[in-house]
Amino acid sequence: MYVGFIGLGVMGQPMALNLARAGTPLVVFNRTPARCEPLRAAGAEVAADPAEVFERAGAVILMLADETAVDTVLGRGTPDFAARVAGHTVVHMGTTSAEYSAGLRDDIRAAGGSYVEAPVSGSRVPAEQGQLVGMLAGDEDAVTAVRPLLAPMCRETFGCGAVPGALLMKFSVNLFLITMVTGLTEAFHFADRHGLDQRLLQDVLAAGPMASAVSRVKAPKLLARDFTVQAAAADVLKNNRLIAEAARKADLASPLLDICHTLYGETVEQGHGGEDMVAVLRALEARTDGAPVSPPASTWASTSRRSPA
Repeated sequence: MYVGFIGLGVMGQPMALNLARAGTPLVVFNRTPARCEPLRAAGAEVAADPAEVFERAGAVILMLADETAVDTVLGRGTPDFAARVAGHTVVHMGTTSAEYSAGLRDDIRAAGGSYVEAPVSGSRVPAEQGQLVGMLAGDEDAVTAVRPLLAPMCRETFGCGAVPGALLMKFSVNLFLITMVTGLTEAFHFADRHGLDQRLLQDVLAAGPMASAVSRVKAPKLLARDFTVQAAAADVLKNNRLIAEAARKADLASPLLDICHTLYGETVEQGHGGEDMVAVLRALEARTDGAPVSPPASTWASTSRRSPA
């Protein structure tokens, strides 16, 4: 039985390539056909549309940009939905709101399908290396069946209970990631504007207790002002918004996250959303250099628990 994979973007393409190279019988689809060609070269079969993927595959992995893309691929809200998902396992590996994922689980179950929530921690380089960390939520039998499929993509997977436990776990991880990378970027900006040797800063950080796999990747990018994308600033802003909305719904304070939301909003507004998340440096530099700062447009910015930016 084939495994389906839909969504061959910055993360999805290397993830699917690892599956194909591991010998997984794979049928893929992407809205932009050119993204499928490396998969075809690696031995995967390319479907003409999402319906063909579901016709040929028992389990279908979705690595899509947002909720609208997921609904479109599944035909959700149309007569095609039930026929498409019945008897299939849908593995949702993208990042959406927890509420959306729970609703999708209910609809897929009602249509006779199985659903596994399986977001990952890691950016493009770990995706290329098969070193992502997977978080799984769903019915135990479905999670057990899906876990081996993720082995070529993930160095480790963790069970997170019922849906939406995996997405909420990813939100917790990404809260730390976003604030950590923003702090690292601000440290390089601070050193730069004080005339310090940033290469020396990189060496000191690497030798000390703050060193991490993330700092070892992001510090050289900051040193070289290399903004080629690993995790795009626009995607970080989207993740930041989802996490902040989850915090607001639970009446939780998230002051560091809220500051980061403002900074990534400014980064995207300045036209750098397609660059790596360390491009938040551009927002910091603009503030230092006196550029006017506009408040971010968001549904939660005015809540009483939000810290001022």
